[in-house]
Amino acid sequence: MGMTEEQLATIREASDNSFPFIQRTGAKVLDLDVGYCKMMMPFEPNKNHVGIMYAGALYTIAELPAGPIYMTTFDAQNYYPIVRDMSIHFSRPALTDVTVEVTLDPAEAQRIQEVTDAEGKCNFEWDTEIVDANGQVVATTHNVYQLRRMGS
Repeated sequence: MGMTEEQLATIREASDNSFPFIQRTGAKVLDLDVGYCKMMMPFEPNKNHVGIMYAGALYTIAELPAGPIYMTTFDAQNYYPIVRDMSIHFSRPALTDVTVEVTLDPAEAQRIQEVTDAEGKCNFEWDTEIVDANGQVVATTHNVYQLRRMGS
């Protein structure tokens, strides 16, 4: 399933402005394609009381790519995703903007859709690395989602 640049731009815009909380964080989609999303969380508006990035901002940037991945991979008329579980491990303070990249393998996407079609829902998961501007991993996450068929 390919997408035009216009479709990807529409998804990018919707992701960056999906609701007021996201706008306040300043999180942005940097790169987007079918089954792929790279996002950035800026440091300054998300700095905490001790001068490092707020833990909730790191958690948020790890979860946000699920929306663009879903919108570029699955038919929003027939399916919707939910977050089932997410864990985060903080390895070092973030003192710069951070980025995260998520790729959903096409074969895995096909499996998810086939199971959802057959059973009404399908759990799937991925791991992320949140990286600072110096290329250092500041946190890792394990994300578990569920795709559901509309009406199930």
